[in-house]
Amino acid sequence: MALSVIIAGITVLLMVTTVLVKPFIKVGSHKIGLYWVVCLIGALTLILTGEISFSSVILGITAKSSVNPLKILTLFLSMTLLSVYLGDAGFFDFIADKIFLRTKGGKIKLFLSLYAVVSILTVFTSNDVIILTFTPTICIFARKAKISPLPFLLGEFVAANTWSMTLIVGNPTNVYLAQSAGITFAEYLSVMILPAITGGIVGLGMILLIFRKDLFSPITHVSHGLMITSPTTHAKIVKTPMFVAIAHLVVCIVLLAISDFIGVEMWLICLFLALSLTVFDLIYDLAVVKSLKPIWRSIKKEPYDLIPFVLSMFVIVLALKECGLIDILNGLLVTGKNSDGLSFGILSALSANLLNNIPMSVMFESIIASESIPAVYGAVIGSNVGAFISPVGALAGIMWSKILGDYGVKFPFAKFVLYGSAVALPTLLASSGVLLLVL
Repeated sequence: MALSVIIAGITVLLMVTTVLVKPFIKVGSHKIGLYWVVCLIGALTLILTGEISFSSVILGITAKSSVNPLKILTLFLSMTLLSVYLGDAGFFDFIADKIFLRTKGGKIKLFLSLYAVVSILTVFTSNDVIILTFTPTICIFARKAKISPLPFLLGEFVAANTWSMTLIVGNPTNVYLAQSAGITFAEYLSVMILPAITGGIVGLGMILLIFRKDLFSPITHVSHGLMITSPTTHAKIVKTPMFVAIAHLVVCIVLLAISDFIGVEMWLICLFLALSLTVFDLIYDLAVVKSLKPIWRSIKKEPYDLIPFVLSMFVIVLALKECGLIDILNGLLVTGKNSDGLSFGILSALSANLLNNIPMSVMFESIIASESIPAVYGAVIGSNVGAFISPVGALAGIMWSKILGDYGVKFPFAKFVLYGSAVALPTLLASSGVLLLVL
């Protein structure tokens, strides 16, 4: 057991360090972040040292269960691809332009419009895609308007990572935890919709409280008539691909909602719709655009780092399970069928900021899934809300902080933790409290 725990501990420590320091290696014109490389090395070390056999890894990854990591990855990457195609058709840029160009003079009106749109889009698309799309827009607009981007950036981040717990497909952590307990799409929605709404409202209120002086002041650059041009660089609607992408997304959500009744696994539904839209875009690009560059550009936007990251952390948790550590944690943390959501909400939020929310979910799935449904939902809330305690808390935070660095926006780690914790704690308590009432 000792060696497995040591290797896992060192891997997690180095992973967190790389998330904070952001080192990278350059291969040609591509920069490769090292956080997933560290995890991959840790997983390979466990295999090479014999702490877990290669056959056990293959059996775990290909297991015929709802929490098979390959199925989870397929589901999430397929949903992300649907959102990417929608974004590349100009939908998100068009929405962003409408928000920033039509909101003149008042920061509070701009902030509320942004928060509302990000919240709605996150529910039906992907928090990662929304963050990738809107964060550069906020940075550019704030620079042109000569205002602080921090309230808008934190508002966007909180909205994306709170409302992502509404649907089971909103975050890979939702899928991992819920499916491990056999929770269907409809069951998940019926329980989580009220905690998500509550968390979204409380999170909004806390940000308004923290930034009240800044937000309740005018944007003088705009109010004095200095026209600010579009913050986006290619807000051009490509109507046919956009409407087809919207149709695919709507069909996907509907089929996911009835997946339990039609007897088709969710990952298959998402994969089929993603492949269908890919085929359409391929034909459209060949017939109309006369180039494959658009579809290739869309495919390259997928968060491929997630694949080695999730699989590596899955292997690490498997090794800890084989050595008996997971059983020990289960005995310490789980008190039976009545394990409550509030305790596990707090515990999972803190754990997410030590491990990142994806490996946290992989570990918690092994600890609590078969024991307590309230604990599963509590861990779901913690894995989403915990994302804005620190940038380590979620993959979205890693991408978000990288974008800020690329645009020269300074949001120090200590300030993020201060503001994020001030928002996260009441949001977590409110969502978990409503969960207790729902269950």
